[in-house]
Amino acid sequence: MKHYPFILFYIFCNVFIYAFQGTFWVYLFCFLMFFAVIIWGSFDIGLNYFLNSIIRKKTKAKEVALTFDDGPTEFTPKFLDLLKESNIKATFFCIGKQIEKHPETFQRIIAEGHTVGNHTFSHADNTGFLSTSKMIEEIEKCDEIILKTSNVKTNLYRPPFGVTNPNIARAIKRTGKKSIGWNVRSLDTVIQDENKIYYNITKKLKKGSIILLHDTSEKTYNVLADLLVFLKDKKYSTFTIDNILTAKETKAFNTRVSLNEKKNT
Repeated sequence: MKHYPFILFYIFCNVFIYAFQGTFWVYLFCFLMFFAVIIWGSFDIGLNYFLNSIIRKKTKAKEVALTFDDGPTEFTPKFLDLLKESNIKATFFCIGKQIEKHPETFQRIIAEGHTVGNHTFSHADNTGFLSTSKMIEEIEKCDEIILKTSNVKTNLYRPPFGVTNPNIARAIKRTGKKSIGWNVRSLDTVIQDENKIYYNITKKLKKGSIILLHDTSEKTYNVLADLLVFLKDKKYSTFTIDNILTAKETKAFNTRVSLNEKKNT
């Protein structure tokens, strides 16, 4: 885990307490600061504080990943039509109860070559307060619905709201999932202005970026239409999240083979 910023903060607190002789207000200040850092680590998945999440692909190529959360919904077929027209594959992190509502759409996602990931069964607002056992139940129930609906298994998991904590970290480990984050957040669920959403994405875009979108509204569909034009004009290709894991596994395999060959020579 990348705890370096927090280790530095811990050292700073100790020096601060020592310098000011550990008065009550100094201890209170440090406690409040430490609490704030923990909250920060919980809500910023990119910090990798409680667990390691994939937030981008290390690549020199001009390629990005389009990922969609919270579906399938009544809007998803339009998204699929648009992606099909542009011959682009994306990754859909689906909610179990939404799959139950739209099984045909979920089957279409897979049939058209897109990648799917687990986004819990209910995407509850209190996800960050659930116990480890309850989180495991949420993940496994979504897995069961995915398997029942499409005969597909996935090891990809995206935490709802990007929230992580020790319970969620343990649940992800015990269910054998890979946590997937992002480094380009569109904020399409909170911003109403399509131009602002589009700008949020394009201004942050880099090689290997993972873009967070939601296939849940007409406005995001319109943004996607413009974004696909932008990607084509800027000569960006796209990849799906399983492509990252496959590349890592291939690299690890080649490394093992290379080491074995050196031992045998």
